Order: sequence, then structure tokens, then C-alpha cells
Amino acid sequence: MNENQKRLVLEEYEVDFKNIKFRSSLNISFNRIAFIIFIFFVFTIIFSIKIIYLGSQKDKKSKVQPYKSDFRSSILDRNGNILSQSVITTNIGINPNLIIDKKKLLINLKIIFPNKNFEDISSKIEKDKFFYLEKKISPKKYNQLFLLGDKSIIEEQKISRIYPQSELFSHIIGQIDDNNKGVSGIEKSFNHELISSKEPLKLTVDMNLQYLIRQELVNFTDIFKNIGSTAILMNINSGEILSMVSLPDFDLNIRKDLSNKIYLNRATKGVYELGSVFKTFTLASALNVGAIEIDTKFSNLKKAIRCGNHTIREYDEKIPNNLTAEQILIRSGNIGSVRIAQKVGIDKHSMFLKKIGILNKIDFDLEEVGQPIPFNWGKCKLATVSFGHGITTTPLQLAKGYAIISNGGYDVTPTLIKQSKKKKKKKILEKGVSKKVNSALRKIVSTKEGTAELANILGYEVAGKTGTAQQVIGDGYSKVKINTFASIFPSTNPKFVLVVLLEDPKISKDYVYKFRNSNFSLKGTPFNTAGWTTVEIAGKIIEKIGPILATKY
Repeated sequence: MNENQKRLVLEEYEVDFKNIKFRSSLNISFNRIAFIIFIFFVFTIIFSIKIIYLGSQKDKKSKVQPYKSDFRSSILDRNGNILSQSVITTNIGINPNLIIDKKKLLINLKIIFPNKNFEDISSKIEKDKFFYLEKKISPKKYNQLFLLGDKSIIEEQKISRIYPQSELFSHIIGQIDDNNKGVSGIEKSFNHELISSKEPLKLTVDMNLQYLIRQELVNFTDIFKNIGSTAILMNINSGEILSMVSLPDFDLNIRKDLSNKIYLNRATKGVYELGSVFKTFTLASALNVGAIEIDTKFSNLKKAIRCGNHTIREYDEKIPNNLTAEQILIRSGNIGSVRIAQKVGIDKHSMFLKKIGILNKIDFDLEEVGQPIPFNWGKCKLATVSFGHGITTTPLQLAKGYAIISNGGYDVTPTLIKQSKKKKKKKILEKGVSKKVNSALRKIVSTKEGTAELANILGYEVAGKTGTAQQVIGDGYSKVKINTFASIFPSTNPKFVLVVLLEDPKISKDYVYKFRNSNFSLKGTPFNTAGWTTVEIAGKIIEKIGPILATKY
């Protein structure tokens, strides 16, 4: 092989070598790029999954779905006014671990919340544990807080139950606990319906009537210094409760310990001896069984009689010795009432009281219902029961009893729930009983012989009976008074029953009584009896609510 051939072979060899080297480098670069793309692809998938996961979590939080069980149906009065409602509220807390400048934070908080206890707040900060600063914060204070830009201020949204009327319906509406479960009132007894139903629960009560009646009870608490009071206004024919107030009450937006007896629902849970309001039942019972007529005369009525080891006395020695059955009720005679009950007898009178719903625990829309104290009947018990001594019941049952006696003798079921259908009436008393009793009750208010002249409101034909009793404390009777007035109006065609009760009232030296239908006035309470306390309150109430009832009901 000559030189030229050798050089050609060598050049070809070199060219092939270089070409091989170039391809190898290209393969290596491609593998690296492929590997990088693979890694990028893997990370893309991982991050995509993470984003999708977080996105789904955020979406779940934004939905109301997790709060569905926290939403309860609204509670409305008969006119559609909201009494209770579930809303989204904002709570504000502080995480002490995120505080940068404690002194600066406290200064800013004092400006926004000047009425808070900052010694307590400072102490909580030192404990390094999260705590709530303000629950259900107002929009104004919310904006002020977050303009501070402090990371330690934590926002929490929550479904809350709010009560726009505050304390106005506290004993009726009741409360819920932290787990959104009703613990008292309508919130408890209709807990299932309020959680499961989308429709609001409509009550029979009227917000305007409730406000006016409560206002009078509050005003007279300052005058008579009573420790508690209650008033019930009920439709005498349907049993619909238009108003039910019990004092002391409480703001439903602020959790209260309902085990405190001061917050007892005196209208439904309070069990009392109510005194002479029971004399109406005694007269009605005797008329119902035909034992007497309204004008039956009772002669030689003594001022005191013995029964066993006890003496029963007439409350007023000026009461005449000879009275008709009607006059016994008008003059509120104790001995005369005993004589009437004796004509009825134990079996018939006990059956009558049971029939009108006085003796047994009443079935009602609230669980807070009192149990009348059971007792054994006997001749002496019949005598004392005739004038309301030694027998107990609740103000709600008293209202039911007066409704039945006055509405023609038809049974009624007191209710707080508005019904769309009317129930068929069941007559449980004899014909004519109501008319005779109503006439006597009217004379208690309209005549000088009666004990309720202060409730004689022109144009409303108020009728009713007073009751003054001593409260049983421990094993005996105390000096604590229970003053009650059970009224109906208008007496010729009764539509409403109003019961007013005061627990432990005191006489007022400064209150001025202005007698209606005359120019006479009197300063100071002469006697601590229902005729001078609950009757005066009932009169004031009827004056205020009368125009509303006349136009709306």
C-alpha cells in the first residue's frame, strides 16, 4: 500500500472516530434531558395532587354543609316577628404565642373595648393559651380590630343562636347549650322540630302585648318590692296564650344558670296556694251539680268554726251573717264557701276540680311545668279547699280553670303553638253555669261590696276574683304573701282571661291610687292584699292592652 492509500485510510478512520464521539455525546445529553423532564413531570403530578387536595379542603370549609346541624329553624310570634334565629357570627380570640408587642396590643384593645377587664385579659395572655376576647363581635369593632394588623388576633366564624327581643320571652323561648341542643323552654321541648324542619315555628304570643304586660310588672316591682311576679293572658275559647311573663327574667343572648330559683318560670312551674280565687271554683262546682242556685240563701253564718284541731275564721268580721251564694263570692266569705262545699260533698267537688284541670300536672308545650301537691281528702280538707287553703296549683292551671268556667263550660288546652286547624270543643260543664258565675265575678269588680274595684276599667266589663294567701315555707305558713287576681273580660261575652300574681309584695307608702270613675285618690297601700296590689296592676295592664285586643282580636 502506497503512502497516498495509507493517508486516505487514516483520514477515513479519523472521520469515523470523530463521528462516533459526537453521537455518544448526543445520547448522553438526551438522557439527561429525559431524566430532568421525568423528574419535573413527577413533581408536577405531586404538586397537582396537593393543590387539588388543598383546593377540596378549602371548598369544604367555605360551604355551609359542616354547619347544617347547627342551623335551627327560627321561632316567630303570631305576627311573624323573629324571637329566635340562627345566624353566622364572628368570634375573636387571641393566641398569646403570636404576640409581638404585648404592651402595644393591650393599649389598642383598651381603645376598642374600654369596658373590658384588662387585668383578666393580661393574666390570660401570660398563660400562653388561646382565649376568646369577644364573641359575636359587632361589625364596627371587627373592622377596628383587624386594622391593627396583629397576627395574634384570631377570627372564628360560627353559627350562633340570637334572640332579638333579649329578655322579653326568656321563659317561653328558653336556651340552647354549646352543642346546639335546647335546654329549656320551646328550644328544649321542640328541639327535634327546630333542628329537622326548614319551616319556622310560629307561636301564639304577641310581641306588643308581651312588652306592655312585662313593662307593667317591672314598674310595679319597684313599687311593691315583690321578689317575683307573673302574668298570663289567654284566649278564653281557644286556649291560645297571647302573653306569658315571669319575673325575674334574663337576656337569652347571655347564658344563665337556670338552676337558680330566682329564674323559676312562675307562670308554669310555680306551685302556690292561691287563696280566695278558689272560691269561684266552689260556687261553680255547686251550681254544676245542682246543689244550690245562685240566689240560694245561707243564714246564720258564723265568724269562726272548728274542724278537727283547727279553727277556720272569717277574714272580715263585718261580713253579714246572712248571704246568698252569689253574695258569698262577692264578699269573699270563708265560712260561706265552706257551707257551699259541704252541700257539694267530697267526691263531687274533687271530681269537679280534676275535670277543670286544677289537681293534676298539666300537659303543656313547655317541660317546665309544676306538679300540684297531692293530698288526702277529708271533711276538714274539703272545708279548707273551698276557700283555697291547703290546695296548690300553678297560675297556668288557674287560667285554664277560669277559662272553662267562664266560656260556657267548654274544655280548653292552653298552648303556645299556633295551630292552623281549630279543635272541636268539648263541653264539660252544665248549661247556665258560666252565665251565673260571670255575673257574680263582674259584681266583684263593679260594686262597692267587691274586692276588685280598682280593675273596673270603663268599656271592658272586667270581672274577676282576688286571692290573698300565705306562702308555705318548710313545715308551716310564713308571712310571705301570694297575691293573685284572676280576671275575665268582657264579662257578657268573655274572650280573654288575665291572671296576675305577685310573690312576696310589700305595701307602698308613696304610691297614689286613683280610683276610676271618680275623683277620689289615696296615697299609700292600706292593706297588703290582692285587692290593693294585683288588682291595681291588672287594671293598668287592661288599660294598655285593651285597644290592641279590641282591634286585633
